[in-house]
Amino acid sequence: MSPASTDDPAALEAAHLQELRRGTVVVAALLALREPGYGYALLEHLAHAGIEVDANTLYPLLRRLESQGLLSSEWNTDESRPRKFYLTSAAGEALALSLLGDARRTVDALERLSEGGAS
Repeated sequence: MSPASTDDPAALEAAHLQELRRGTVVVAALLALREPGYGYALLEHLAHAGIEVDANTLYPLLRRLESQGLLSSEWNTDESRPRKFYLTSAAGEALALSLLGDARRTVDALERLSEGGAS
């Protein structure tokens, strides 16, 4: 992706928001999938929580997290349409908690900076 032009403030903001949200979606998915869930339900769950994610972003992310051992999956074929359910693994839980702690420290630091100080 090429950087957004500074001539288009909306595009520039959108590019930076996308960058900021990229890691947030990983943490959100790992936290939300502490209970088994499938892709579409996860999209709805995240949206309800205020985290908008495009399906074209989420499904590859789920496959990547699974290949990294952060999610496990299982097919449910009990219904007419088979669905792949994901669940956060122990490694995924540990990573989510670590990333969440770092995100909290980052937000705290940003709040201190926005108040005019760094201490």
